[in-house]
Amino acid sequence: MGMTIRLYNPETRLWSIHWMDSVTGTVQAPMIGRFEQGRGEFYDREVFEDKCIISRFIWTVISENACRWEQAFSADGGKTWETNWIMDNTRRL
Repeated sequence: MGMTIRLYNPETRLWSIHWMDSVTGTVQAPMIGRFEQGRGEFYDREVFEDKCIISRFIWTVISENACRWEQAFSADGGKTWETNWIMDNTRRL
């Protein structure tokens, strides 16, 4: 369980997504990225099973009322990605 805070820096034009974990009581290092042409990409480095990996979120605008979120991990510096979660969101009208 937890929550996120998203912050925009107008000087760098970058967003940061901060995950706050209510189980451990910690705030993790933010994922940093930006939106361009209907697609947002956000990255961070983290440790998973004692290995340093890159974590990636991709937000894609599908329509005015729908978007897709994907989470993927890379253990080889971003050469290959393992997508482990896809979520489609639709605005309730």
